[in-house]
Amino acid sequence: MRCAVIDAEKANYPIMWMCRLLGVPRSSFYAWRARVASETATQARRRILAAHVRRVFAAGRGAYGCRRVAAQLNREGHACSVGLAADLMRELGLRACQPRAYRRTTIPGRAPVTSPDLIGRDFTATEPGTRLVGDITYLKTGEGWLYLATVIDLATRMVIGWQTAEHMRTSLVVDALAMAVTHGRVRPGAVFHTDRGAQYTSAEFTRFAASKRIRTSLGRTGVCWDNAAAESFFAALKNEMYHRQAFPTRVRARFAVAEYIEVFYNRQRLHSTLGYRTPAEALTDYQQRQLAA
Repeated sequence: MRCAVIDAEKANYPIMWMCRLLGVPRSSFYAWRARVASETATQARRRILAAHVRRVFAAGRGAYGCRRVAAQLNREGHACSVGLAADLMRELGLRACQPRAYRRTTIPGRAPVTSPDLIGRDFTATEPGTRLVGDITYLKTGEGWLYLATVIDLATRMVIGWQTAEHMRTSLVVDALAMAVTHGRVRPGAVFHTDRGAQYTSAEFTRFAASKRIRTSLGRTGVCWDNAAAESFFAALKNEMYHRQAFPTRVRARFAVAEYIEVFYNRQRLHSTLGYRTPAEALTDYQQRQLAA
């Protein structure tokens, strides 16, 4: 990049002066010019695209594979096929971080309230606020466990409610759902699907959901596929953020969770189920269609 700047300004400033100012050896600059002059159009395009691939991969926090990288480049106007993105990533030594294996964390209640499965592994929705999924996961810190409960909208894949705590009591999941309701993200009559953990089958949670006109839906205990959309989010969070740093305190972990959800996941991360749009874009697109109708 610095060599390109020197080349572009060589008619206005002495090359020696610019090399010294930018910390580029003159020999390196002239070698760069010779290389660029001998490049074919295809080689030049690959070189330019490689720089964009490296940038997009870094912006995606090392989690983007070739499909998401290609999708982002095309969104920016840089025509790039999935195959070309894969080739360039391989040449650059870029490999997306891989998710770890699923671990069961559901603890059934002793006398749980029962609800039918209103989702049936159909994790789709045509309107935001109508079909939601939720779950709990745990994050290890230097001070002990921090528990995270989430509420995800299936229409936009946006995390519309979340809460952390030092415990796994029912109030944790109630507070996460209350956040979604308070922000106006849940419609009356919405379905909220979870596993059969003690928190979600408690009388306290059932009463709260009923008071907000939310229908509860339960999958089978220990069957991750019955709540795959919620499990998928936790896999992404741990793969793309949690497993890649250490958290000496619960406060530090909570700030990292907040930044991942509100900044990256909801507003920057491309989702294949949304046609490589972000959840915020999916919500905006729906709202614009409603206004135009």
